[in-house]
Amino acid sequence: MEDGAKLRVDSTVVQTDIHHPTDNTLLWDVVRVVTRLVRRLARALELRRIEGFCDRTRAARRRMYEIQRMTTRQRHEQQTRTYRVLIDIAEEVVGNARAGLERTRTMRGKDMFADVAIEELRRQIEHFCGLGDRVIDQARRRVLFGEQVATDEKIYSIFEPHTDLIKRGKVRTPVEFGHKVFLAESAEGLITQYDVLKGNPPDEVHVASSLQRHRQAFGRAPQLYGSDRGFFSEQNLASCKHAGVKVVCIPQRGGKRTGRREAYEKSAVFKNGQRFRAGIEGRISVLF
Repeated sequence: MEDGAKLRVDSTVVQTDIHHPTDNTLLWDVVRVVTRLVRRLARALELRRIEGFCDRTRAARRRMYEIQRMTTRQRHEQQTRTYRVLIDIAEEVVGNARAGLERTRTMRGKDMFADVAIEELRRQIEHFCGLGDRVIDQARRRVLFGEQVATDEKIYSIFEPHTDLIKRGKVRTPVEFGHKVFLAESAEGLITQYDVLKGNPPDEVHVASSLQRHRQAFGRAPQLYGSDRGFFSEQNLASCKHAGVKVVCIPQRGGKRTGRREAYEKSAVFKNGQRFRAGIEGRISVLF
């Protein structure tokens, strides 16, 4: 069915199902989710409320909306004060939730099934309190202290905490939240390789590994290797030639082309290879 004579590669971003992350909405998420779980724990333990835990959702919602509706001038004058109150509320909720877990540590449900549900609620509360600590620390450093938090330290959602921030230089979507995915496709339309990547690695790092995996699958290097200019580097061209690729269809990225390079990219064989490469973009649309 497939002899592996041609290979085309590309990367795309699969976005996670989250709202646009801002510090105030993330703090609000922490307050409302932890409060909701603590209420469920109280019901499971057949308590009216867990002692020491106060419902601060109204106060947190009010501050969140205040920040959302601020004008540019108001943000300059009032944002820090409002954020400080919202951060204090979130910190109070997380601290009281942990204290509530400690107070009810020895309490059990009416039967085995209730105990299982209670343990799961405890696990979820502890999980979201841990994420809440990260959100609170991030908001305090960014807003109150004016610190630039490194991208790999940030959290963009408490529901999908694995989400990465990805910038690919696209005009319509300069920033995307999700995961970068690498795909390789054969001439017959088979996805022969795929990787969900961590962070935002450059495309050019995947050429050598994709050739190696192709050889493992088919026992030979492809005769044609096609990609967009994001995969270009002199080292990758050398890797393709060394692996035995006859037609390397990777457009040069930036810099002044030599006469030889310019003539090659205008040749029929290169243009046909790029037409073949363009097919993976349609395949990505189908996969979406």
